[in-house]
Amino acid sequence: MTSDFPPQLTLPPAPRAVGTVALPGSKSISNRLLLLAALARGTTTLTGLLESDDTSVMLAALRQLGITIVARGAQRYDIEGAAGPFPGKAADLHLGLSGLSMRTLVAALALSGGHYRADGVPRMRERPIGDLVEALRPLGVDIRYELASGFPPVLIGPGAPHAAPLRVRGDVSSQFLTGVLQALPLLRARVAVTVDGDLVSRPYVEITCDLMRRFGVDVVSEASAFVVRASVGYTSPGTVAVEGDASGASYFLAAGLLGGGPVRVTGVGRNSIQGDVGFAHVLAAQGADVRMGADWIEARPGATFRGGTIDCVAIPDAAMTLAITALIADGPTTLTGIASWRVKETDRLAAMATELRKLGVTVEEGADWLRVTPPASLNTATIATYDDHRMAMCFALVCLLGTAVTIDDPGCVRKTFPDYFAALGAVTASHGGK
Repeated sequence: MTSDFPPQLTLPPAPRAVGTVALPGSKSISNRLLLLAALARGTTTLTGLLESDDTSVMLAALRQLGITIVARGAQRYDIEGAAGPFPGKAADLHLGLSGLSMRTLVAALALSGGHYRADGVPRMRERPIGDLVEALRPLGVDIRYELASGFPPVLIGPGAPHAAPLRVRGDVSSQFLTGVLQALPLLRARVAVTVDGDLVSRPYVEITCDLMRRFGVDVVSEASAFVVRASVGYTSPGTVAVEGDASGASYFLAAGLLGGGPVRVTGVGRNSIQGDVGFAHVLAAQGADVRMGADWIEARPGATFRGGTIDCVAIPDAAMTLAITALIADGPTTLTGIASWRVKETDRLAAMATELRKLGVTVEEGADWLRVTPPASLNTATIATYDDHRMAMCFALVCLLGTAVTIDDPGCVRKTFPDYFAALGAVTASHGGK
């Protein structure tokens, strides 16, 4: 895994992008699988596991909680499950900037009968967790806020967990519902979870349910509710392969569009369980030439690339890349349904608008939408990344639009794609910048 990055990385104009990229494992799938394997009966072997800051945080936390994890080579791990709650009954966990780790572990810890503290970097203390905590309270859990109400760090006590109907707010982050669903099998009872409001990022919840079923727990979606059936808890399915990262695929599919292509990504395709493969369908609807196989997707320009209004509720992470492909559209592009950007690694909606304006782009923004009007030409600019991996990966693509771009703190890509710039360099003339 790449570890050394300069403070800034300048990418000169790249005239072409063409080639094939083998995607790293999906972060969303990797961290879900790690937790399910830790709670399951039996030993689970995970192959193709993403090696990144977010998975390192989860691996370290599980080891602190008494889970035996053995590395068996590159991206291959054996996880000896606890067959129920965590065996470690006291731990002070530092979860960095991994929102998924925070929200899923807090729910599982609340049903594990121990004394725990969960904290992260300063930005993590600004990312809401109150909706998760309030959703769990009917179960008799003991969760308190150490500092600001509704935000980490949180203190968790043994409580007196029991089954009860739950309600989870769905319009801020789907990770709250994922955290609740993944933890509920620890009760070994039937529990219905009603979702209040519109559920953002529903495909991520479908990933959660799919993986829970692989570990032997039945989850049924009924109208605005999810029902976790009574069971004996999770059971290891043996060996599980992690899909390639569909969110990461978006940058290279966009590179194929912006740089002439074709650029092909492998490890994800039409058989993917990840909602972010929908990004490829959006590009195709806008006019890109997109082709897809069982485990690969390829993109290149079509005749005309159209702007318009795009509902991004189902692809919030990959939607950021659409703000960059909008720069070659035949008119303004409006991205809607992106309120969840506000509570990510940074306020991505404000950050995207600010950095696009540096390039000379006309940008309008609202509470849950962003409108990008392509300029006649782009300015050379230095892009702030706000310790957000997706800001760095998106704006690196500007080098394919005939202008140099400088990325501040390129090392923030360690969060999910440590070798991103090397992979981008392999398919462009810039070969990773200078």
